[in-house]
Amino acid sequence: MFSLGEIGEQLKDVSRQSVGVSFAGQSLVLDTADDALQVVEAIKACPCLEYLDLEGNTLGTPAAEVIAEALKEKGTLLKRALWKDMFTGRLKTEIPKALEYLGTALCIASSQLTELDLSDNAFGPIGIEGLANLLASSPCYTLQQLKLNNNGLGISGGKMLAKALEKCYENSSNEGMPLALKVFIVGRNRLENEGAQALASVFERLKTLEEVVMQQNGIYHMGIAAIAKGLSANPNLRVLNLNDNTIGLKGAKALAKALPIFRGLEELNLGDCLLKTKGALVIAEALQIHGNHTSLRNLDLGNNELRMDAGNAIAKAMHDKTLLTNLQLDGNCFGTEGREKLRQILTKLRKIDALNSLDEDYTEDEEEEDDNEDEQSEEDENDNNEDEVSDKDNEEQNNIARSTVVTVAEFMKSPIGEKLLLLQGDVQAFIDYVTNLANQSNTVEQKYIEELLRITMKVSALCDSGYMNVRIKAESLSDALYAKLFSYAVETNQISNFNNALLVNLGLIKSEDKTSGKIDWNLEGCFKALEKIAQRDYFLTQTRSMLKVFLEKPIKTSRANVIDPFQDSKTALKAVLDSIQVT
Repeated sequence: MFSLGEIGEQLKDVSRQSVGVSFAGQSLVLDTADDALQVVEAIKACPCLEYLDLEGNTLGTPAAEVIAEALKEKGTLLKRALWKDMFTGRLKTEIPKALEYLGTALCIASSQLTELDLSDNAFGPIGIEGLANLLASSPCYTLQQLKLNNNGLGISGGKMLAKALEKCYENSSNEGMPLALKVFIVGRNRLENEGAQALASVFERLKTLEEVVMQQNGIYHMGIAAIAKGLSANPNLRVLNLNDNTIGLKGAKALAKALPIFRGLEELNLGDCLLKTKGALVIAEALQIHGNHTSLRNLDLGNNELRMDAGNAIAKAMHDKTLLTNLQLDGNCFGTEGREKLRQILTKLRKIDALNSLDEDYTEDEEEEDDNEDEQSEEDENDNNEDEVSDKDNEEQNNIARSTVVTVAEFMKSPIGEKLLLLQGDVQAFIDYVTNLANQSNTVEQKYIEELLRITMKVSALCDSGYMNVRIKAESLSDALYAKLFSYAVETNQISNFNNALLVNLGLIKSEDKTSGKIDWNLEGCFKALEKIAQRDYFLTQTRSMLKVFLEKPIKTSRANVIDPFQDSKTALKAVLDSIQVT
């Protein structure tokens, strides 16, 4: 049957659709005022400019200035500034001035923004300098969504952002309209504990947040505890994504205290957070409270080194989650028996359809550990990280380093940060190790490149370590190893083989050699290392060009709706490669 009432509502929805200007995805290079003329004309011709979408183009300062002039006249009704990926290839010194022009224009036009998206613009802390005035001014008093994903803010940028938002809250409160931010996205920004703590104080004042995304920020349990405390003042929180930080048991306990407050929680992503079994048990206990999280749709606890007890507890906690559609527990250590038990519990609870694939299980690859040792190891690891800048701890680490050494062969068997710090010798030790292996092969030159590249991957994987001293040594060694690789490839006319091997080892193409080992190193660190390495003089132009081509290709998978876990890292690396070409 037709319902005139429903049809009337649908017509109202159509009439309420916002109008504006979009040049999204057109890859325009707007260097000069003349280059930006088409954007300016479109803005001036728009009768009711409610959004301006410039995603995927690149604005120089002169272009931003003339667009800003148009916004002074037409920006009064602007609600959504969709400026994602808008400065590819631009110098960091250009971007703050461009942002300042645009921000000033919105202030003059008395805009009232509801959404500001500047994600995927790698402007770093200096970009926040150009953005700070806008964030603290009247156009942002009405802001509901702030998206700053993958901007390279760092600790200082995070603190500056927090200060700007605090000013916005104070200024807007004085005007009788307190900032009521609902969506805050600030993933992949290397905020670490200090940046997270600064922003957590803002969360505590807002009280209106519904979605918070802070994945891949190098945050440890002290920062997580601050976030949990700040978010506790926001009872309407629906989405919390802390993926790929280091939560551990202490962080899990802090989150568990806050979770009961978020009764309408729909999505919780704590994947790849080193929860381990005891941390997951704490989270499961908070989630299993009957009737407290019945709106939960998505739960990600994958890649957390969870064992069977944790899997069972999580499954049982889903007993009243009637809306659950996505339960991600892959990449843990349940074992065959644990996976079967998990499926049995979920089947009995009629939640089995929500469970994602359990194809990856690392039980066979790891030694079984006593729970007490597991917990103590985790606590020691997190505590060491929190105090890594302490002179006392550095002295203790130096004492350890003097007391024992690790050979290259030992490091290769277990390439962890601790062994990298204890490694005997410098880059020459790696060269000697590889030379010995290569001389045992019939194809010495090819074998040399393959083995040295494999070592380089395992070293550069640690460039994503949560420990500063490990990162520093990994970055230094990666630089030296890549220099040797490029030099050898050029001298032996093996550039093509090297480029191909690099793509294979970065997981960008499949190896034609079926006997080659699987990638068992952290690609996140490898991509981060290349952001710096690609800017070195020894890095070949053809290698840069090749990487750009393959970084743009989507991940190939047999499973539907699977997101490339390294897409943010690839995007950041490609941005660096683009900037080298342009500048």
